[in-house]
Amino acid sequence: MQYYSTNGRAPLASLEKAVVRGLAEDRGLYMPERIPVLPDEFFRNIQTLTFPEIACTVADAFFGEDIPAERLHAIVEETLSFDCPVVKVTRSIGSLELFHGPTLAFKDVGARFMARLLGHFTRNTRDHRTIHVLVATSGDTGSAVANGFLGVEGVRVHVLYPKGGVSAIQESQFTTLGQNVTALEVDGTFDDCQALVKSAFMDASLTERLRLTSANSINVARLLPQSFYYFHGYAQMKRLGQAGQLVLCVPSGNFGNLCAALIAGRMGLPVKRFVAANNANDVFFEYLQTGSYNPRPSIPTLANAMDVGAPSNFDRILDLYGLDWKALTADISGAVSSDAQIRETIRFCRDKYGYLLDPHGACGFRALYHNLAPGETALFCETAHPAKFKDTVEAAAGVEVEIPARLAAFMRGEKKSVPMRRDYPAFRDYLSGLE
Repeated sequence: MQYYSTNGRAPLASLEKAVVRGLAEDRGLYMPERIPVLPDEFFRNIQTLTFPEIACTVADAFFGEDIPAERLHAIVEETLSFDCPVVKVTRSIGSLELFHGPTLAFKDVGARFMARLLGHFTRNTRDHRTIHVLVATSGDTGSAVANGFLGVEGVRVHVLYPKGGVSAIQESQFTTLGQNVTALEVDGTFDDCQALVKSAFMDASLTERLRLTSANSINVARLLPQSFYYFHGYAQMKRLGQAGQLVLCVPSGNFGNLCAALIAGRMGLPVKRFVAANNANDVFFEYLQTGSYNPRPSIPTLANAMDVGAPSNFDRILDLYGLDWKALTADISGAVSSDAQIRETIRFCRDKYGYLLDPHGACGFRALYHNLAPGETALFCETAHPAKFKDTVEAAAGVEVEIPARLAAFMRGEKKSVPMRRDYPAFRDYLSGLE
């Protein structure tokens, strides 16, 4: 499988180049040259398969030409050492719980897969220089990537995060690790962090000297594996007899998770329609309504992992639809939740259904609750454990949130971070000191 750039001005890349490089030479995002359609028999029998069996089938379709099957299946099985169960919330709405991995967030799937795939490629190369993984985070990406790569020989991880822009628990998950992980506390927003990472990849003098790659969803090795759990969610709904008119709702910030869902749809996943749930950073929602895309600085909200004003994967979504706004809006609708509505939804869902949402899942649940047509059923992604937003959830729900042992262990660690200005020269100086 070859990969092309969404900007169309870079040469085709192999999977190895797309993964190791992260961003194309023309600053575009890599996309697979084709999206394979899975056979009807797979979907007829999907409810009989385990999560790893489903994921191996999907992985074979994308990566089977480039990685030996035995090694690819081992990577998938090592990645999926935890489940992503569907929990029914109402008669017609289920929560696809994506927070059962090591850092209790959905990004564990993509980060663990990417770490193992990158390890596969680095073991089979003559270039033995250290790989420097640059990752911008608005919350959960940093912890998932840092923990996925922790202790991996030949790899150093540099996590850029907005000062004061992530929860204390999220921050503790990547600032207390040490070893091969460095946290950079940027005096700016997530968009500033993301811009610094992209600028580094476009700096020819740096990329010639250092082996840089990205572990954000701009990297296909992070993005494509996120489709695994949508197939698994469908299989679980099929077992319940509720997959006939399935609506899939994805809380969205940088839009990698929604993009993976759309790719799953192109592979044949029987989804009737998709819903992008936003917080007050409503750039994509505005585009759906008007056809006009106007990126702007993000604003802080309770659902901080979605605080993105210039989502990178918007380009991939446009590419999937050939820039056709009408075709895109025929498949995707949107919804916006304010902080007040997030609080209200957390309390309502806990009181009426006994289910505790995190702020991001609250955006997803609210987008569906009054917006399903007769006969439709739905899944929304519960992307992080509520304890990662303990103060917010407790204040909204009026109940105490128990902190899982894994999170408590992170919180006992000592925070270590490097202050970083938001301007590129400062970041370049930092990178220039690396080997």
